[in-house]
Amino acid sequence: MLLARREDRLRALAAEVGGEYEVCDVGRREEIERVAANVLERHPEIQLLVNNAGIPGRRSFTEIDLDRLEEVLRVNYLGAVWCLRAFLPALEAAGRSDVVNIVSVAGAVAFGPAGPYSASKHAELAFSRSTAAELRSRGIHVHTVNPGFVETEGFPQATVLRSALMRRLVVEPEHIAKHVLDVIERDKRETFVPALYRFAAIAQAVAPGLVARIASRSGYRL
Repeated sequence: MLLARREDRLRALAAEVGGEYEVCDVGRREEIERVAANVLERHPEIQLLVNNAGIPGRRSFTEIDLDRLEEVLRVNYLGAVWCLRAFLPALEAAGRSDVVNIVSVAGAVAFGPAGPYSASKHAELAFSRSTAAELRSRGIHVHTVNPGFVETEGFPQATVLRSALMRRLVVEPEHIAKHVLDVIERDKRETFVPALYRFAAIAQAVAPGLVARIASRSGYRL
């Protein structure tokens, strides 16, 4: 079951993988609730939910349009919360199910030039960690995946990144998809992909001032 905003792409992908789709903007709670009602009528048990929607802010807190700020928070953070709540009955009904939240390294590192995006991912990371602890006793295994730079339409890293060294760290979406399958199979709670990005989270905890100075000089905007 595929959920996204653009029906033409949904229709083509559903045909390719032999699946179903529903047009849905996960930044709007009423749309999620409507779609969930339709899905649960056909599929009362769901074994896997992947929360993958995300949009960039490309501005700092002092520069971003406030409507865009709210949209970033709704899509990147609240969308995952609303989807989990809407599909929770079906996840529980499956007996053993998995939830994969695609968060970001930005959720573990305070990134000043892209504060709104980073804050939305910090919130999603806390949500993912909290529900991992809360829901396991109910048969729902929550997995947190923190990617670094991934080349997508919304995040064209190869053209945005200035440093040739940083561009070498960019991975394709297929790399993340394979990682997600491994996370589910091996029941990993929280991972960074590539794994070396975990050092960024450690640096944030140990030397936040240094990380802030490096980030402010990078000029990179999420």
